[in-house]
Amino acid sequence: MPKTTDTSANETTETTEEAGDSTRGGAGSVQSVDRAVSVLEILARLGEAKVTELAEELGVHKSTAFRILGVLENRGLVEQEGERGKYFLGAGVLRLAGAAAIRLDISQEGAPVCRALAEDTGETANIAVLDGDAAVNIMQARGGAAVTAYNWLGRRTPLHATASGKVLLAHLPRERRDNLLTRSLPRFTEHTLTAAPLRAQLAEALEAGYACTAEELEIGLNAVAAPVRAHDGAVIGAIGVSGPAYRMEQELLPELAERAAKAAADLSRAMGFAA
Repeated sequence: MPKTTDTSANETTETTEEAGDSTRGGAGSVQSVDRAVSVLEILARLGEAKVTELAEELGVHKSTAFRILGVLENRGLVEQEGERGKYFLGAGVLRLAGAAAIRLDISQEGAPVCRALAEDTGETANIAVLDGDAAVNIMQARGGAAVTAYNWLGRRTPLHATASGKVLLAHLPRERRDNLLTRSLPRFTEHTLTAAPLRAQLAEALEAGYACTAEELEIGLNAVAAPVRAHDGAVIGAIGVSGPAYRMEQELLPELAERAAKAAADLSRAMGFAA
């Protein structure tokens, strides 16, 4: 009797996998993410692979692997040689890696600069980078005069009400900046700037090379910040100083801002920027 191929088992496996992912809800979504990450790790290890190879590595049906690859390909994270060629990591991975590398570099290069600025001013120095529509503090150092143990590290802060945020906001492409400014911006204190006054101050920040806030995020808290640039001149972060308003009085903010600008220039040079 001739040998026949039974496809029912494969079809059942495929159907079971699909049903499992759809009925498990959150658990199925987590499993899909895990499989997608596994595909990227496999391609990083092998360099390139066919969909059948990836399916075997994952322990899933070929169609499941193909769906995962389709999503990753749409995001530019994987690419394929021709219609039926092997898959390999795409340019999207380089984009993500580049963003991570910038944060890592600015953290490593910025640590001594941040400490020096804190020591110079006696206040709390921070380095912040853009995180979506907010600023996130990735480095902090406290000066000798700092009286609070408040930790800004890892905290996301609003762009329009912080000195570092204003620096990052001012240097965004015009279309993106305008999009953010047309939103309903929350007022944190009676001193928080919105609308026309905020736009005017952002223009001043571009001209002066630094930004200031006076009790705009919290009553009793003032701050200054200046832009940090990458090798190509793009603003990739901000370094600044914050402290109590009774010590960082408004008339002293320009002087402190100049110190922050000097620290920003030092860090920018460490990042490869030649002014």
